[in-house]
Amino acid sequence: MSKQMTGAQIVVKALKDQGVDTVFGYPGGAVLPIYDEIFQQNDIRHILVRHEQGATHAAEGYARSTGKPGVVLVTSGPGATNAVTGMTDALMDSIPMIVLTGQVPTFMIGSDAFQEADTVGITRPCTKHNWLVKETDQLAETLHQAFHIATSGRPGPVLIDIPKDVQFANGEYMPPKKAKTSHYQPRLKGDMDAITELATLMETAKKPVIYSGGGVINSGKAASQLLRELVKETNFPITSTLMGLGAYPASGDNWLGMLGMHGTYEANLTMHDCDLMICVGARFDDRITGVIPKFSPHSKKAHIDIDASSINKVIHVDVPILGDVAHVLEDLLKVWKSRGRKTMANDVRKWWGQIDEWRAVKCLSYETSDSIIKPQYALERLEALTKDHDRYVCTEVGQHQMWAAQYLGFEDPNRWMTSGGLGTMGYGMPASVGIQLAHPESLVINVAGEASWLMNMQEMGTAAQYRLPVKQFILNNERLGMVRQWQELLHGERYSSSWSESLPDFVKLAEAFGAKGIQVSNPADLDDAIMEMINHDGPVIFDCLVEKHENCLPMIPSGKAHNEMLLGNASTKDAIDSDGAVMV
Repeated sequence: MSKQMTGAQIVVKALKDQGVDTVFGYPGGAVLPIYDEIFQQNDIRHILVRHEQGATHAAEGYARSTGKPGVVLVTSGPGATNAVTGMTDALMDSIPMIVLTGQVPTFMIGSDAFQEADTVGITRPCTKHNWLVKETDQLAETLHQAFHIATSGRPGPVLIDIPKDVQFANGEYMPPKKAKTSHYQPRLKGDMDAITELATLMETAKKPVIYSGGGVINSGKAASQLLRELVKETNFPITSTLMGLGAYPASGDNWLGMLGMHGTYEANLTMHDCDLMICVGARFDDRITGVIPKFSPHSKKAHIDIDASSINKVIHVDVPILGDVAHVLEDLLKVWKSRGRKTMANDVRKWWGQIDEWRAVKCLSYETSDSIIKPQYALERLEALTKDHDRYVCTEVGQHQMWAAQYLGFEDPNRWMTSGGLGTMGYGMPASVGIQLAHPESLVINVAGEASWLMNMQEMGTAAQYRLPVKQFILNNERLGMVRQWQELLHGERYSSSWSESLPDFVKLAEAFGAKGIQVSNPADLDDAIMEMINHDGPVIFDCLVEKHENCLPMIPSGKAHNEMLLGNASTKDAIDSDGAVMV
């Protein structure tokens, strides 16, 4: 039976019924009725962040590491507008998020009241769907619909704008089972004719590759297991986008490493020369494709995706398959096995011979140093000393993010959290808070650059308040590293505003927050310092002073194809152009 309660009570009741245990937020006048209800219960914990953007990124970290939607509660006006970056980030990376915003009373909407903003209008382009609820009786159903839409199909952020008088007024509560969700039912099962066509292409491919993305992880652990089975059964090579790391284990024999602008030589050359590309849960973004007319020019292409708008949006494919990754992979394996498990095994072995030659280039090698810490070395040692822990890793955005993707290995999904599509500096620090809250006994490390970390450094206060032992692993080159690299390579070494002349003492900053600060500059001291960070039972800011002008390589320059990469000086070849010649 329906039950009468206030709008604020409806909000809290709906969150409980949806299984929410954590809300990230910041109070303000337009949401005080909801905060008052949160105060009077103990089932949902509220995490007080220091900035609304921090709330959204913390919710993203929580969501990406658990598979459950992150929930955010902020006030009207600046509270809502401060959350826009995190919502856009979640939309680009398909992260399920529920954002609840306060709004001025309904009779004041449009009057330019204090802290009024057109939240629905502002957030329409950066949410999967949004609502302005003007009737308390509509609130419960809207909340339940929001959870359904955020988590079904291609996940994403949704927003509900709730005027203050709607929170005070009485209305009927509707349980989740009664909410109407039939208007949004994404297609899960793929077309069997298309799946059979793909199975046929698999049987005749001589140079196949599987290109996986974050959609595999979003589909759940079953999808990752099915992907692994497909690779094992076929012996096809596999690569991944930045968002897909962990869906296939980094230790797997068929793993080529990450693909794209800062992907490995073997992954990019395999993509360029393949005759069959099976794209699983990725969207052909520009960091992957490079210049589109030169992208994988000799291949038949299949694309498995639950989002119809992503198929043929960037790259035209020969076999489009609309459906959930897990369902489609399950059916694909059944069809392929029923047809005799056939592949061009001899040709695939020859293909592996070519791939092994590309692997021999050792594109991730770098010039070592006994006097200064190279960022690559720092991450190699971090990997070696933490890989056996119950570990979750997130990052900020920049060179350190790409190095982390290159040098850290992920064996399982949901262990790697980063800002991919939007590239949001300031993501990692609050994301680590959300991850640690979801996994209190785990080792949570945020790999950061000093410039990116400073953008949301205030969330160290959140970590300290809730006694979260998050580890902030800062590769400090005193530069906006990726900006400086592009200025070196593309702008005549004119370093316009790519460094700060005033950086804090990170050890003292840590102590000011009530955390532990560690600084290291000598490679010989690095291991002991990392172990000190790991073993400390509270939050740590680890200030690792690294080479200031190291470039993140390999790299596909702008306007170049996958087979026109810049490689590091320590690799077998400096760079290879499309004719196989060395590029200087």
